[in-house]
Amino acid sequence: MDAKLLNPFIQAAVDVLRAEVGAKVTRGGLSIQKSALTSDDITVLINLVGDVYGVVMYGMHKTTGLGMVSKIMDQEFSELNSLAQSGVAELGNVITGQATIHFSEAGYHSNISTPMILTGNGIEISTLDFPRIVVPLETQFGVFTVHLALREKAPGSSQKPEDFISLIKAPAAK
Repeated sequence: MDAKLLNPFIQAAVDVLRAEVGAKVTRGGLSIQKSALTSDDITVLINLVGDVYGVVMYGMHKTTGLGMVSKIMDQEFSELNSLAQSGVAELGNVITGQATIHFSEAGYHSNISTPMILTGNGIEISTLDFPRIVVPLETQFGVFTVHLALREKAPGSSQKPEDFISLIKAPAAK
């Protein structure tokens, strides 16, 4: 994946976490995720369609998500109820919106889907043949991980929203 697709998301995530959560953010090393299984308790998934298309996911442990949403909403959350889930989803939505503004400024236009929240680790998320770049962001609330599986639309392509859909499978029952 080209750095011009990665950097807007990392910059947006750092900026939003600092502004909205008051987080001190340290970027970890980049890696490529080969497993389709999630390892976080909470995953926010947002699809992009347009000149840049694919999926972005934000993963975190439950305590990280609850700490961040408690700070944003200025009230204590001890469980991931519907209001807490909405807050975590909106955090992902704001980050992705900021990244698409950076894309627009560079001449790339993309639309984003409504955020989807997945809870529980071990859920399988297939990004089909898209490589997934993973960037952990360390904060005082815990690790907030950005997963990117993005491509730039080929010139003259007539790519449509249904050309890239994430496939999600729940873990097998034990």
